[in-house]
Amino acid sequence: MSERLAVGDLRIGVVGYGTGGRNFHTPFIEAAQGLALGGVVTRSPSRAASVAADWPGVPVFQTLKELIASGVDAVTITTPPQTHPELAFEAIAAGLHVMVDKPFAPSAAVARDLGAAAEKAGVVLSAYHNRRWDADAQTLAGVVSEGRLGDIWRVHSRMDQDNPGSVKAGEADGMLLDIGSHLVDQLIWLLGPVRSVTAHLDWVETDSGPADAGFTLDLLHASGVRSYAEASKANHAEAREIRAYGSKGSYLSLAMDVQAGAVLSGLRPAATPDEWGYEAPEHWGTLSTAAGRKHIPSAQGRWHDLYTAFAGAIRDGGPAPVPAGEAIRTLVVLDAARKSAREGTTEVITEP
Repeated sequence: MSERLAVGDLRIGVVGYGTGGRNFHTPFIEAAQGLALGGVVTRSPSRAASVAADWPGVPVFQTLKELIASGVDAVTITTPPQTHPELAFEAIAAGLHVMVDKPFAPSAAVARDLGAAAEKAGVVLSAYHNRRWDADAQTLAGVVSEGRLGDIWRVHSRMDQDNPGSVKAGEADGMLLDIGSHLVDQLIWLLGPVRSVTAHLDWVETDSGPADAGFTLDLLHASGVRSYAEASKANHAEAREIRAYGSKGSYLSLAMDVQAGAVLSGLRPAATPDEWGYEAPEHWGTLSTAAGRKHIPSAQGRWHDLYTAFAGAIRDGGPAPVPAGEAIRTLVVLDAARKSAREGTTEVITEP
């Protein structure tokens, strides 16, 4: 560990070492600037062994309390969703800066309490909405900001995963808070605040009760743009699709971000930083305008930039990369979507 700790680096601990902690956090902490992995919390002997193999010399702790006592500066909460608030409150109370994986909280009300606690404690609190840094999202953001689509009319975002066994029942579980957290955050980041939502949820029975295994959302943004988000885990589909329509043409991307597949295959962004996160040319999105069709080179997918920005916010006193207020804004939409689906209504959102 000491060999990886540069002068001035902040020490961050990771709470949980399941799929998220092992694949979607620690490799990107390693690649981030200004951070060093200072410890991992897991009670599982097999996962502790994985930490030792993956990160030799990094200490393993049984509890968050032990991790806090070790002197880390910040923590990432990447345990099962229902445990996020309790652990985040504990870390905030100890004066640590906190990154919380999605869902940031089970509801906007709980998220507001977390934000208030962090503000009172004077610590940085961020949501791990890493998919703002997907290659496809970054590429579309560039197309939009350059005005290549003209005035944006509507955007469609779909993310299907063939993984019905992972669908779980519970207040903080289900697809709406899982993939929905990512898709709604991306759309608000790209198009601005949402003013109304109409939603449908697909329900399945699990061993622990009914769970939403898919959704469709119709969002009206304050700008007048409409966006549509949909996802499924129970229909044996595997797809990622972004369609954007504007006054000058359209943009279509059909590529799943490569970063997840890369880390799951054992690659790390720190090993190949210049090549990391780019879509292959055959998977580039297509811009269609009156001038014809053109493949748009992929922007780089860089989930580690979220952690670099987190370290910068702690060091320099700036805003978190995904501040609690933005996480709350996403959860307000998701809360309204659940109500819309339950009551068959279009829910108006008045919050900024």
